[in-house]
This record gives sequence, structure tokens and C-alpha cells, in this order.
Amino acid sequence: MKRLLTLLLTIIYIHTASQTLLNKDSLLQLLPKAKEDSAAVLLYINLGQQYDGSEPGTAKMYYSMAGKLSKKINFKLGIIKYITNYTYVLNMEGKFDSGLLLNLQSVALSKEIKDSAYLAKTLINTGTSYRSMAAYDKAVEYYEEGKKIFARFGDKETEALLNDILQVLYSDMHQYEKGAAYGEKAVSELRQFNNPFTLAGALNNLGNNYTSLGKYEKAEALFKELLLMSKASGDKNMEQNAYLNLGNNLIQQGKYDDIKDYMEKALALAKEMNAMESQVIALKGLSFYYTYKKNYVLAKQYAVEALPITFANDFKVQRGKVYTQLSNLAYAAQQMQEGERYAALSNAIGDSILNETLQKNAQELETKYATATKEAQIVRLESDKKLQQYAIKQKNNLNYILAASALIMLVVSMLVYRNYQHRQKIQQQRISELEKEKQLTATEAVLKGEEQERTRLAKDLHDGLGGMLSGIKYSFANMKGNLVMTADNVQAFERSMDMLDSSIKEMRRVAHNLMPEALVKFGLEVALKDFCTDINQSGAIKVNYQSIGLEGADIPQTTAIAIYRIVQELLNNSIKHAAATNAIVQLTKSGNNISLTVEDDGKGFDTSILDALKLQPGERTERGIGWDNILHRINFLKGKLDVNSQPGKGTSVLVELTA
Repeated sequence: MKRLLTLLLTIIYIHTASQTLLNKDSLLQLLPKAKEDSAAVLLYINLGQQYDGSEPGTAKMYYSMAGKLSKKINFKLGIIKYITNYTYVLNMEGKFDSGLLLNLQSVALSKEIKDSAYLAKTLINTGTSYRSMAAYDKAVEYYEEGKKIFARFGDKETEALLNDILQVLYSDMHQYEKGAAYGEKAVSELRQFNNPFTLAGALNNLGNNYTSLGKYEKAEALFKELLLMSKASGDKNMEQNAYLNLGNNLIQQGKYDDIKDYMEKALALAKEMNAMESQVIALKGLSFYYTYKKNYVLAKQYAVEALPITFANDFKVQRGKVYTQLSNLAYAAQQMQEGERYAALSNAIGDSILNETLQKNAQELETKYATATKEAQIVRLESDKKLQQYAIKQKNNLNYILAASALIMLVVSMLVYRNYQHRQKIQQQRISELEKEKQLTATEAVLKGEEQERTRLAKDLHDGLGGMLSGIKYSFANMKGNLVMTADNVQAFERSMDMLDSSIKEMRRVAHNLMPEALVKFGLEVALKDFCTDINQSGAIKVNYQSIGLEGADIPQTTAIAIYRIVQELLNNSIKHAAATNAIVQLTKSGNNISLTVEDDGKGFDTSILDALKLQPGERTERGIGWDNILHRINFLKGKLDVNSQPGKGTSVLVELTA
């Protein structure tokens, strides 16, 4: 089942609380007597913590007071405490950029005062900020550094909290089994400590992992326990989290009748807490509920209410989902033009997010390439220096040997000659390597050009041709009401409208195949699953997709795109040429080795047409464009291809690559 709502994973932050154990009223009584010293800073921090779960605005006020006073009296530890608590509220409000900047300052301050405990805490909090911004490489870097410091202290509660943090990280990377394993360990360990806040966060996150794994009953039990805890402690933020995730758990099961109460309660609390993203999610949930009840007017009202919140807070992903919901509602109400407009807006946001992801990946690749180039230059310079030193030593030895005897001179001459041959051999190898690199560069340029052209064609098809076809359909629909037609003409007109609908669907399918968004956003495993599922739903052929060792695998984007295109070409051959009814796609990763197998029960073919010399970039043969594309990609990745097929006995294709 598709995810209709974004699961709310609790953002774990390690509070640097003061040791004051007084309640809220007692703390407020101390406020008028507070002086401008470090004790007042700790008082403000403690007061803020009394409100951050129920009145975040008040909590921010007290934290800000602590920060200003700490800067005034140059109390660096107080500044760190202010940042770690203030950024917790910022992340609750979805202001991750601001939180990251402050957390980086707290890391620098912790290093400056040389406090290992606070350094570990600020590193973990900075990693959480990066995780919230989907910068998982940076998140892992900061988590690992903080975890090493915590390990030296032997703090069991903090180790349990780190397990919960790792649970959230793996959940964000769609590795739910691994995330649940960390979550179960975290919940078991945190139950031993009297800290409802950290236990509540772990329960919430483990429940979301269970929902993603389809373990709905386990998830519901955890969310209801979380709801009781949040009400008992008065933590409204955790309470609205529980309501949202209880509602989402029902949606994943298709039980829409019971979600209204959860979403309404979540919306009321989210507005009270100024939790903007939670408001959007709750409004979408209510829109889904009324869509299910066929009350499209009220469903649209909730979706429209969510839209300005996404603009005010730059929630691009959520905005795209709201546009998709509005598009679906317009289509359901037979408002085709409005539906197309919202669909175009949703696609534009998707393209924007995709472009940002591609630019980010390109920048990372450029950085890695520059680093690798510098390292290669250093190695080459060191090698040249060693060769030069060796030549000088040989020359000095030669001078001594020439003075001693002619026999030694002969020996040295032989050594020089052998060295000359060796250098000639090295030069020849270098020439061969340069030629090979030139061929690979040309092939890469061809493949990159193909992918860029696919992207352009996909956008032109969807935005250009798609818009024209939809406009034609809308015009025909208006014409029908103004024309008097015979029964035969009515039948022909309806048949033409059906053909136009089929053309629009086919155009969208082709645009999606040209550049699948799932491949860039979620990786090869998810993209191939979606592709095979789409083929199954089309009814053209039954495809059984299997994968081994792909969970958590890090496959370079170039390799992933090549494998995805190879699977596309092979299944296209099975459908168009082999007339197959069943196919198997199996992708296996073991270490650095990747194995792809595609089999079908079609009519097969004579494999002798594939026996030809290696293709050069841009070369085509009588085999057909499809097989040429497959061979180009395999040659570029230095892979191996094995095709077994006979007329009437199906086809089996094995591709072996090294990641």
C-alpha cells in the first residue's frame, strides 16, 4: 500500500539539563530573585524544559533569555545548554536549517572548553540536524564521532538513546528491518530508566518501523502506550505525534472509517503547538477521510487549507503531495482542466526536488573526483622523486665503478639498459591505459547524453504533448454538448474519446519510463520493484522480481542507472519480441560483485546474431538498438554478458558486474 501520510519520527535530541529538581511553580517563584549569573541561566533552562512539550513558544522565550544572559556574562557552558534545548523546539517546528547552524556553534564551543561529555552530546544533536535534512552521510559522521566519546563513559542510558537515534536513521534510509532491530533494543533498555521523554520517543519510532513493515497490531499497541504516557506527562507534542501515527497505521491497512477522530485531535494539538508539518499531515489525513466518504467539497477544503502552510515553511515534499490530492479531487469531480493544472504543479515540484538531488549528487561527485585527482598527482610526484633519487644514486655508483674496472662498467651498462627497457614498458602501459580511458570517457559521454535526452524528452512529453492531449479532450467534451449527432456518430465519438484517454495514459507511461523518479530518490532496489510492479499491473507480462543482498547496499548512481536501463531493455524484448507470458528478474549483490539474471518463457531466438566484435562508442549493428544499448552499458561497466536462448525455449540473460 502506498504511503498517504508522512510518518512522524520523533527527532531525538540530548538535552543538557540542569540538575534542579523543582517543579514549575517552585521555579517561577525563584524567577524574581534571579541575578545575572550562571545560576539564573540554569533557572531559565530548567523553566524552558517545563514548557517545551506543551507551550513551545514559552519554552523558546526562556531558552532565549538563558542564551542572552550566557553571552553577556561569557558563560560558554550556558550557551551550549541554551543551544541544545532551543534547537529541540526549532526541529519540532521544522526549522532544521536554523537548528543546524546553532548546533555547529555548540560543537565548536564544546571543543573550546574541552568538555568531552558536552562535545559528545552536541555531536549527536548535530548529526540529528543533518538527518532531518536528509544529509545521511554527514549524520553518520557526527553520530559515529559522538558514539565513540560516549562509549568511554559507560553511560548505559545514553547508549540506549543512541540505539534509538540509529533506529530513526535507518528508517529514513528505508532499512526498516535494521531500524526495528535497533528500536527494540532501545525500548527494552530505556524501560529500565525513569525517563518518560526518551522512552516515549523510542516507542513512537519503533511503532513507525512496525507500520512500515506491516506489523500493524504491534505498532498500534506502542502508539496507544505512547498516547497514555503523553497524556500523563502533559506532553502535547508527543500526544499529537501519537494521534497522527495511529491514524496513519489505520490508513496503511485501508481502514479509513476510524481515522477522523485521530486526525482532528492531532490537528487541534498541532495548531496549539505551532507544529506546522504536523498540521499539514493532519489536514491531508482529513482530506483522505472525506475523499473516502465521497464528500469531495470538504476534502478539497482541508487540502486547500494545508497548501499555504507548505509555502510559508517551504515544505516542498508536502506541497507536492497536497497538489496530488487536489488533482485527484478535481478528476473525481470531473474538473479535468483543474486536475491537470494541479497535476502539473505536483510534477513541477517533483522535478525541482529531483533537480536539487541531481545537483547535490553532481557536486559530491565533482568533489570526490577532484580529491582523487589530487591524490593521484601526489602519488605520481612521489614516484618521480623516488626515480630521480634512484638515478642519482646509480650515477654516483657508476663513477666509482668506472674508476675501479671495466668489468663493473659493463655490469652497470647492463643495469642501465634493463632500466631503460623497464621504463619503455611502463610508458607503453601508460599509453594503453590512456587509450582505454579515452574509450571509457567517450562511452560515458554517450550514456550521459542519453540520460539527459531521456530527461528532456520525458519533460517535453508530459508538459507539452500531455497538455495538448488533455486540452483536446476537454475541447471535445465541450463540443459534444453543443452538437446534434446520430447514434452512429455518438458511438464513433465515444470511441475516439476512449482512444484519446488511452493515448494520454500511454504518453504518461512513456514519460515515466524515460526518467523514473524513484531511481534517483530511493535507489535501485525501490526503482526496480516499482518498475516490475507497474509491468504486472499493465497485464502485458507477469514479472517475478527477486533481490539478494541489496538491503543497505551502496551502488554508484552510474551503475544503478545502467542496471535499470538493462532491465528495461530486456523486459521490453520479452514483451515485444518474445511474446512471453512470464519473466523472472533476479538481482544479487555479494561484496563488490553484482549479478543480474532476466529469464522469460517466450519464443527465444538465435544467439548467433549477438556474436560480433566489441562495439566502439556510437557504433550500431544489425542486432537492433536495444541489444546495442545493453552491450554499450555492459562494456562501459567492464561487465560480462551470457545469453542462453533457443527458438521456442525461452531466453535467459546473465549480466555480471563489479560495483
